[in-house]
Amino acid sequence: MNHVVIIGNGISGISTARHIRKKSEARITVISSESEHFFSRTALMYIYMGHMKYEHTKPYEDWFWKKNRIDLVYNHVESVDFESKTLKMALGNALHYDTLVIATGSVPNKFEWPGQNLQGVQGLYSKQDLELMEQNSKNLKQAVVVGGGLIGIEMAEMLHSRNIHVTFLVRENSFWNSVLPAEESEMINKHIQSQHIDLRLGEELAEIVDDGSGKVAGIITKTGEKIDCGFVGLTVGVSPNIAFLKNTALDIDHGILINERQETNLPDVYAVGDCAQHRIPPTGRKAIEQIWYTGKLQGENCANNICGKQSSYQPGVFYNSAKFFDIEYQTYGNVAVPEPTGIASVFWQHNSGLQSIRVAYEIESRAVIGFNLLGIRYRHEVCEQWIRKRIPIEKVLKNLKKANFDPEFHKKYEHEVAQIFTAQIGTNKV
Repeated sequence: MNHVVIIGNGISGISTARHIRKKSEARITVISSESEHFFSRTALMYIYMGHMKYEHTKPYEDWFWKKNRIDLVYNHVESVDFESKTLKMALGNALHYDTLVIATGSVPNKFEWPGQNLQGVQGLYSKQDLELMEQNSKNLKQAVVVGGGLIGIEMAEMLHSRNIHVTFLVRENSFWNSVLPAEESEMINKHIQSQHIDLRLGEELAEIVDDGSGKVAGIITKTGEKIDCGFVGLTVGVSPNIAFLKNTALDIDHGILINERQETNLPDVYAVGDCAQHRIPPTGRKAIEQIWYTGKLQGENCANNICGKQSSYQPGVFYNSAKFFDIEYQTYGNVAVPEPTGIASVFWQHNSGLQSIRVAYEIESRAVIGFNLLGIRYRHEVCEQWIRKRIPIEKVLKNLKKANFDPEFHKKYEHEVAQIFTAQIGTNKV
């Protein structure tokens, strides 16, 4: 019987395991040194904030794995011998595989800052990071978070929820402005500041200061300012977790290089999720996409190919979601920053500064290509269909209310928005 071994029990590895089991009787082993059971990584912040317990983050009951004949091994893979198809484990004997799936996810970036290995300095990605954050934030009064992305704002909110004063260093001149257009980015700047976070835009970390006993005592910025703190969160992105695979026969660039079937350069070896890098990315997509739903899709695609059904990775219309404190964010399709030639967008913002809608479209064809939503929810399937079918902007504006997914008694703004958008695009009244 074919023995499929999967390194990593995140969404990518577990999706692979589940879909292999649906399609075959193969022996399946999932190895993880992070947790005994699959859990929702995106829920880590809610455990810290007291909204959930760890057991609530597990999508499947513990009995699920035995019932579905998926063996779970709580261990760490130190190295892979691809020639003999064996894994060297930190605890116990080597494990043989017939087919290997590498789904090892990401690790937080570090950039050789002086003091980055002091006690009280850490990233936030794994369950162990969460446990370390619990220890490092006991009796904490002042923290510094470095990095202006989604993990950074999550960490800032987590610390703020425990009445810890947070200084938030963002290298860019506006929060997440490589992704958010100027208006949305400025909205989030103001919202972060309204939460009493000390937001420092255009500021970078130079050094982390030792208190003399190996613990963090503060930081020094590149402008020379010293900020006292007992905790430093390094949230300047993540990189594929592949250090243990370097200097092997596996083709590696920033991630493990794969084709459209999740195959590597080695026979019977696949890679999925955050650690995988597409040699030829799907049109309009990045070579490495560290997103929950793309990891899930790659897992299913990998399982199809392992089980003999040739299939190519097709991620469909891009989407993502996040939360900036209490402002929910959704994006569908392509809302590029800066706006490319031939593309325009219409933008509406509520006077509260807590809600906005942006719709991007092609000027020549009039086809809608993307949505950005802050503080307002739209239906995923409606937005995706409009983008996929290249519906003209004028028709979308006439039907905006079909997309609204806010609760029944929330105020709806689609009529007002449509009128404003119509004026912006210079068409007849919608």
